[in-house]
Amino acid sequence: MILRQKAAELLGYANHAAFRIEDKMAKSPETVMSFLDDLHSRLSAGAKADVNGLKEFKRQDLADRGEEPDDKFWLWDYAYYQRMMLESQFSVDRKEIAEFFSLETTVSGIMDIFSHLFGLQFREVNTEDRATLSPTGIAEDLTWHDDVLLFAVWNDESLGSGFLGYLYLDLHPRLGKYGGMCNINLQCGFTSETGERHYPATALLCNFTPSTSTKPSLLMHEEVVLLFHELGHGIHDLVAHTKWSIFHGTATVDDFCEAPSQMLEFWAWDPDVLSQLSNHWSHLSPSHLQKWQNQNSGKAQPDKHLSSNMINALVKSKNVNGALYQTRLLHRSFFDMTVHSATSVVAIQEMNMAEQWNRLHTSMSFLDTPEGFDWGHGYAKFDAVVRVYDAGFYGYLYSRAYATEMFYTAFKRDLMNASEGKRYRKIMLERGGSVDEMETLLEFLGREPSNDAFYQELGLL
Repeated sequence: MILRQKAAELLGYANHAAFRIEDKMAKSPETVMSFLDDLHSRLSAGAKADVNGLKEFKRQDLADRGEEPDDKFWLWDYAYYQRMMLESQFSVDRKEIAEFFSLETTVSGIMDIFSHLFGLQFREVNTEDRATLSPTGIAEDLTWHDDVLLFAVWNDESLGSGFLGYLYLDLHPRLGKYGGMCNINLQCGFTSETGERHYPATALLCNFTPSTSTKPSLLMHEEVVLLFHELGHGIHDLVAHTKWSIFHGTATVDDFCEAPSQMLEFWAWDPDVLSQLSNHWSHLSPSHLQKWQNQNSGKAQPDKHLSSNMINALVKSKNVNGALYQTRLLHRSFFDMTVHSATSVVAIQEMNMAEQWNRLHTSMSFLDTPEGFDWGHGYAKFDAVVRVYDAGFYGYLYSRAYATEMFYTAFKRDLMNASEGKRYRKIMLERGGSVDEMETLLEFLGREPSNDAFYQELGLL
């Protein structure tokens, strides 16, 4: 952070935040802080109410176990009682819901949705075709592991049936593989000096539990949400059509690049989409049914699709304690901006990072913590500020506001509106980062964007 401040001063900027934000959608630290301050003021009352609700839930739980309530809701209580509340008050059993989302059918179902919305066709490349495509003539040389699936992606007939690029799906963990879930561009699309088109290749890296001899690979609902998100990045990569590779696909400014994928998360919470995607694994084949019966002797086979009661409970749980959850992102955003908006190198040297982290957390989350503020090193786990999100973590919230605005404007009334989907593809995705993002957003919305839809989604309007 000291080196960043020195570099910013050498370049004529007041601080690192001013340097980093100048070429983003927000343009200035003042715009960012205005957004964060407004969101904080709106979230505070809701976050307090969320903590009080969780505190009462904890009090009852302790009483049921014959323990004395302490009238505290500690930082480390949150995850435990959040899960308990979802299960008891909303009847959301994460493991039961996962039984309806096998990896194979869910990936196929999401591809079908994207095909309909954006005019695409996904064709899996078999071993024979891989051998034909491979420069060595060896099919295995086109992928880095036998588990990896390869799809050729094309426009559908309505858009001319032209080739778009390749999508790799690397879905399961293995030794030495990256442990998270992400989309990675393998090759950008661009047009050469001779006019020849070079097509993109993109890879979805996941670590879903693999199938076993008794059960297929099953996804928790939060993993279904992540699939929509990360495959959304892949679609952005595949449909982008820019002359220069530097502007290809998701190469937009940092405080907007997540918005297209964040918007697609809404599909994972829609009752009709959930019903359409769900397919209890006992219905996948006669052999799967036999395996399920062996594990559930005497029980009736579940319905093929999620029941309306299960779907309604899941959808209602979406924003349970939502204000409190958003304050966690807000806390990190404020910390990021605080440490990168210092007025001098000396100010950074004298800054007590632990105290800054803990003061901000206490003032925003209303969770009880140990006495004082100079304890722990929670900030040391905030690795985003040492990677690509220095003076940019606010972008997760900033882009979500744009994502919600786009969804409410174009898709909220009809998620499967293909004409809106193709319009969205043409304006928001195909241009990549070759056009100013605010310009494309204004064109798509037909007006100036606002945060109202974001606040409405959070129940703050």
